[in-house]
Amino acid sequence: MKSVINTANAPAPIGPYSQAIATGGLLFVSGQIPMNPVTGEIISSDIKAETKQVMENIAAILSKADVSFADVVKTTIFLTDMQSFAHVNEVYGTYFTDKFPARETVQVAALPKNVNVEISVIAVKS
Repeated sequence: MKSVINTANAPAPIGPYSQAIATGGLLFVSGQIPMNPVTGEIISSDIKAETKQVMENIAAILSKADVSFADVVKTTIFLTDMQSFAHVNEVYGTYFTDKFPARETVQVAALPKNVNVEISVIAVKS
């Protein structure tokens, strides 16, 4: 059985998908972009601010599912420019303290709403 996780504290899906799905002790969080969930505004001032908004959106979804960044076992980071990697990594790293999740980072040609970063995560629900 799967459960849909949805919170007003993260952007509403912009297509036919859920913010997250919980099933079999796992939480699959859809890719989050730097969209302010209250205003719908895309944060595009700089890559660090964009990454912070993405991570805050993920935090809101994790919280709604009663898990935290400590429960994240896998992340995927999508960037439109790999030159941004160090800045993204700097912000991303502040959300994890130890036992870091597995991760890949890939450069893509484009992302939804023409953003520069999107991150998805998988967490273990105990």
